[in-house]
Amino acid sequence: MAEQKTVRHVEIADTHEGHQRTYPPPARLQGKDGRPKPHIGPDFAAYKAEWEKSVGPDSDKWWAEKARDCLTWFSDFKTVRAGGFADGDIQWFPEGTLNAAYNCVDRHYYKNPDKVAIIYEADEPSDSREITYRELFHEVCRVANVLRSWGVKKGDAVSVYLPMTWQAVVAFLACARIGAVHSAVFAGFSAESLRDRVNDCECKVLITTDEGRRGGKTIATKAIVDAALAQCPGVEKVLVLRRTGSKVPMTEGRDFWWDEEAERLPTYSPCEHMNSEDPLFILYTSGSTGKPKGVVHSTAGYLLGGYLTVKYVFDVHPDDRFACMADVGWITGHTYIVYGPLCLGVTTTVFESTPVYPTASRYWDAVDKWKLTQLYTAPTAIRLLRRMGEDAVKNHDLSSLRVLGTVGEPINPEAWHWYNEHAGRGQCAIVDTYWMTETGSHMVTPIPGAIATKPGSATFPFFGVDVDILDPTNGAVLKGDDVEGVLAAKRPWPAIARTVFRDHKRYLETYMKPYPGYFFFGDGAARDEDGYIWIKGRVDDVINVSGHRLSTAEVESALILHKGVSETAVVGCPDELTGQAVYAFVQMKPEFDIKATSIDALTKELAIQVRKVIGPVSFGSASPPPSASSSSPTSPRRARARLCAASSARSAPRRPTPSATSRPWRSPRSSTSSPSRSTPPWAGSKLALRSDARSKDGGSR
Repeated sequence: MAEQKTVRHVEIADTHEGHQRTYPPPARLQGKDGRPKPHIGPDFAAYKAEWEKSVGPDSDKWWAEKARDCLTWFSDFKTVRAGGFADGDIQWFPEGTLNAAYNCVDRHYYKNPDKVAIIYEADEPSDSREITYRELFHEVCRVANVLRSWGVKKGDAVSVYLPMTWQAVVAFLACARIGAVHSAVFAGFSAESLRDRVNDCECKVLITTDEGRRGGKTIATKAIVDAALAQCPGVEKVLVLRRTGSKVPMTEGRDFWWDEEAERLPTYSPCEHMNSEDPLFILYTSGSTGKPKGVVHSTAGYLLGGYLTVKYVFDVHPDDRFACMADVGWITGHTYIVYGPLCLGVTTTVFESTPVYPTASRYWDAVDKWKLTQLYTAPTAIRLLRRMGEDAVKNHDLSSLRVLGTVGEPINPEAWHWYNEHAGRGQCAIVDTYWMTETGSHMVTPIPGAIATKPGSATFPFFGVDVDILDPTNGAVLKGDDVEGVLAAKRPWPAIARTVFRDHKRYLETYMKPYPGYFFFGDGAARDEDGYIWIKGRVDDVINVSGHRLSTAEVESALILHKGVSETAVVGCPDELTGQAVYAFVQMKPEFDIKATSIDALTKELAIQVRKVIGPVSFGSASPPPSASSSSPTSPRRARARLCAASSARSAPRRPTPSATSRPWRSPRSSTSSPSRSTPPWAGSKLALRSDARSKDGGSR
């Protein structure tokens, strides 16, 4: 058993007590009143039978049938899977060749070119429109030809720094069409974050826009790109989408307008034949070390995972209009805005705005207007809309909805009930989905039409996913029900990430080595007396804020760059709106007189420092708990436990309170790179900062 220094035990807490009522599949999922019959149903036995086929002795046969039924291949595969967790050399359908863009666009274009592929819900509702598969096909081909004319070839990396415009989907698929590996960077990240990711993936081409629009505000996207590229010598060409039409600086010989380049090229571009295991994209995500890791996803396995989860988890049928309100800069947007729905050939939604712009009825306006059938968003957005009251939702026709989904973090039962009663009117299935960037698609999730749900539980594993709950101290399998430990998968699944870009050792050490023979998700979990799985939260130094992972080391490293900061320690604690909030304890240098400096001014300076390195963040000053003034070696742990305990009373019931004795406190971040365990960072001159949820708009971003 590998040493478990990076894993802390989450104390068993009855966080799911009192929320044991189950909700059977609702009327809209029973195939009545002209609605489609569920793919899996009518009861748990139907789910169990299919799941057992997908993980049983003949599981290779099950996967081969799904791969051939769901995907279009240029050449067939012979081997279903090879490799495993021992060396991390995992392969699915290795001899087969296909193309992601062909599967997501061409085959649907040839069959039904006038079907709506994308609903573009623009920041200003009046700018919204629909894009057909014909239009999508032509635009993808044009941009693919632009990239080819610039010398981009199979295996080259292309960075994409675009806000939520429908052309972001085009950029992904244009890369996939020619075999280029796209690396999307969330358009809210800073110039420094963009620079680091562009340099790491060594791209020569970047795709961006003049400006972005969100929540009625204009974002100077191109200016951020220019600042980043000042330190990216490898970038030779920049393709700039004209989103607002504002005049922005264009570097001669490097920067080119999307429309001007695309219009002069043909509307057809041949698809590159890609091996199943060829990389499709790189997506950077936070890790416990602080340095973002480039997670690499392959082509066939990832496509199949997206296809199957969209079909079964959301019970999607050919005429459905699927809406995931995430951002394409995150894995949720990759899988459930772009590749999953489009591979299935249904209508997907690109939502550019926020849940509360121009009013708190924005989601419900979109459902009513476009007759959306599925809605997938973050618990943070649901909690925000719940705060806004019922008036914003009650006067809308939401009868088209059948399935409501949540993503990014466990949903607290209060938000679940509000979502069920007001958005679903008690007639929709709610799927609380558990997965992560590295898994590619859902791991634990209800199947509407088959699995009765419990508010706050992710319920049972998806098809092909076989998980155990392990004792975090020794890796022993905790058998039976009513147990709690850490969650790990026993076998690979097709959509699993294949490696960390140019750092396979980190891939193995992070996911395979903690519990040999398993893939370790990094989360605590419990299984209740009925076998339902409850996700308990991170057990490493990663904070989940509004469904997005943030490394404590990343924040500490940003804070320590301030000229007056000596040491910092960052922790995550429960928050009513964002799930978790970031608390940063900061010790100033002896020569820095905090009394002579306005606390508000200093707080703003520190927030700016973090924003420069990471991206959008807002901090407010906070009072540390009484134990924070102690200079004993254990006060950091006590402070953390007390902070978490204080906020957990107001947070999601299943979000456990970390124990003060859960594990030794890691060293605080020091400007001298020699942290001291004997003196906590808040001894002497001290400042406690807390991420400010009031600045959030609740978007699933």
